[in-house]
Amino acid sequence: MLLDIAEVAKLMQVPEKTVVQWIKKEGLPACKVNDRYRLNRVDLLEWATEHGIKLSPEIFFPAEPQEEPLPKLSAALEAGGVHFGIRGDEKPEVLKNVVSLLQLPPQVDREFMLQVLLAREALGTTAIGDGIAIPHVRNPILLHVAAPTVTLCFLEKPIDFKAIDGKPVHILFTLVSPTVKTHLHLLAKLAYALRDERFKAVLQRQGTKAEIMATIKTIESELGGR
Repeated sequence: MLLDIAEVAKLMQVPEKTVVQWIKKEGLPACKVNDRYRLNRVDLLEWATEHGIKLSPEIFFPAEPQEEPLPKLSAALEAGGVHFGIRGDEKPEVLKNVVSLLQLPPQVDREFMLQVLLAREALGTTAIGDGIAIPHVRNPILLHVAAPTVTLCFLEKPIDFKAIDGKPVHILFTLVSPTVKTHLHLLAKLAYALRDERFKAVLQRQGTKAEIMATIKTIESELGGR
């Protein structure tokens, strides 16, 4: 369901005129329906994450019974894995090497996956600053995966991702999700974790997988399982 300006302003805790200004001058994705702006939830969360605007991990999920519990970030990261020393001199080469490491079903065409990631980057960088990027497909259901994964890759050398803070990227989190709702959930949880100084510190010094997982689980426990 698309959101109107009033709903977006409430979610982001800013005046409606600020949302309109972001649309007109800051590239916040929106379309017009009957001459009124409407925004997609995925586009909104991605834009906010890329621009460092803080959002609660829960704001996109109304309090309603869930048929199945949404996955924990730690579980998705455990499934996706942590990899070090990923090579590449430019963004396409790096992403190709990242795709080769993803835990994907045999039926998923990795070349197609790479092209989808590159297409997403062409729309706007997925770098969020501080040397971190979150490459992901724009439409999660295109890949027909059964379970979500978050794959963390540390690059052998920093790469220009056209980040808004101008810093080259050396840390990539690649999200692969079976549904839009799961994608939103994991992206929000990851954005929340990346604001935690403990998590940022262990990433910047390229801590071990055990250290990274322990830090994520600590953050999750402090959220009270939300």
